Amino acid sequence: MYKNTRKSPVKRIGILTAGGDCPGLNAVIRAVVKRATSLYGIKVTGFLDGYWGLMEDETVSLDFDRVSGILTQGGTILGTSNKADPFRYPTGKKDKEGNKIMADRSDQAVTVFKKHKLDALICIGGDGTLIMARKLLDKGIPTIGVPKTIDNDVMETDYTFGFDSAVSIATEAIDRIHTTAQSHHRAMVVETMGRYVGWLALFSGVASGGDIILIPELPYKIEKICEFIKWRKSTGRRFHIIVVSEGTKPYQGKLVIKRQVHDSTDSIRLGGIGNLVAAQLEEQVGCETRVTSLGHLQRGGTPTAFDRILATQYGGIALDLAAEEKFGYLPAYQKGKIVPVTMEAATRDIKRVPLDHPLIDIAQSTGTCFGV
Repeated sequence: MYKNTRKSPVKRIGILTAGGDCPGLNAVIRAVVKRATSLYGIKVTGFLDGYWGLMEDETVSLDFDRVSGILTQGGTILGTSNKADPFRYPTGKKDKEGNKIMADRSDQAVTVFKKHKLDALICIGGDGTLIMARKLLDKGIPTIGVPKTIDNDVMETDYTFGFDSAVSIATEAIDRIHTTAQSHHRAMVVETMGRYVGWLALFSGVASGGDIILIPELPYKIEKICEFIKWRKSTGRRFHIIVVSEGTKPYQGKLVIKRQVHDSTDSIRLGGIGNLVAAQLEEQVGCETRVTSLGHLQRGGTPTAFDRILATQYGGIALDLAAEEKFGYLPAYQKGKIVPVTMEAATRDIKRVPLDHPLIDIAQSTGTCFGV
């Protein structure tokens, strides 16, 4: 085993997991801690529940033994939160309208970071987490990012860890729904997560042989879907599988919002587009329709082998970037290789499915309708 064979001016680092949970988080933590301990002799402090732990000084010491055996575990041993933005932190007070009053407490994050005499902070999360990490870098905290999200919407990387696991879970669910649809001759609508991008619906829809796939990048025309279903009926097909991403909207229509949470880093909660599509189909085509929203089922459980490997690589490279004092960077997967990219580039926008994506072309040529 390696034993402190690499030298680094970095002696202590912090690590946190923020935003929504997903499979592979523990694999990253494990890789960071084991590589830091065995290769560099760097001590690691974990902040509990994302940026909340950084603000409230809630920590745990992480060593080789502490992270042994967590590679296959879903979730995160550090806990996470999407309600702890250091730049928009709850004060515990409300205004006259009853809304929670938020305040910039990023200086407190800097104070806690310095208290623990840390040389770097590794922030594992999606675009929101990485934006905060970049802003903390500007405040003087040397940060490194790690791209995580089942939505696969982080720029500059082909894949985020967690995405492959979510695709596998969604695919299996749609496969199971397929048999019920076939038995009862129904139109089955399956709503996936994905926020404002359609990666998850596209990949799981193609993998499960979805007849209709609806994604945010291609606002659907209900008349096109109805025409397609009528054609299927005319050819003797008595059931239909419709996979729809939660951020999909009708052509010239609006997003379907489930609710808004004003004290969260992501205030809009999408959900309900599946019910809208089902109601439209029953009204205009008359087919019996059922809706299944996969929800948080897609985020839980054991990571796939691909995600374990990707997360392990991300963790190892993130630790190297920290040890080499290459702050403001994150590891990214590009064309089969892990390369460092700037957090600024990775957070300039969200990564949407390009309309010329080859998977869309293949799906259309094999009989899938996208409602356009």
